[in-house]
Amino acid sequence: MLKPVDLKQVTMDPFTMIGKEWMLISAGSEEKYNMMTASWGGLGIMWNKSVSTIVLRPQRYTLEFIDQNEYYALSFFGDNCRAALNYCGAHSGRDVDKEKEAGLTPVFDAEAPYFSEARLVLICRKLYKQRIDPNGFFDQTIDKQNYPHKDYHDTIIGEIVKVLKADE
Repeated sequence: MLKPVDLKQVTMDPFTMIGKEWMLISAGSEEKYNMMTASWGGLGIMWNKSVSTIVLRPQRYTLEFIDQNEYYALSFFGDNCRAALNYCGAHSGRDVDKEKEAGLTPVFDAEAPYFSEARLVLICRKLYKQRIDPNGFFDQTIDKQNYPHKDYHDTIIGEIVKVLKADE
């Protein structure tokens, strides 16, 4: 069961949580929403606010829901949900019912949908969005290695407005 907690009471290692364990980014409403697996992003302080930074390629279906809604959720899971994260990262919600196929249970009691199987959820309110400009790369190998199709990510910074944590 996920319960609201103060962000200051949560110990997080974003390098492990995002880079190794991954997260689901979700947005939308009970009527229509989508989620995607992400292993890039960050957590920190910007404009004197606790924020998340997420990046989505322009062709990602979830970006449509991020653009249409004020809030998004980041759901973090234990190892028991790795197959679900793999599935959500390899399939588009345009083509399949990811929730059903991944075996996840959506919850709609916050500003953005999240999943009851998560161990930690961050509800975020959008503050800023900008497409990555390839002219800004100091290290040109980043562009060559990550953007062969020139589909540069949209960067979204959101204020963390609610934290939900599973009972331990």
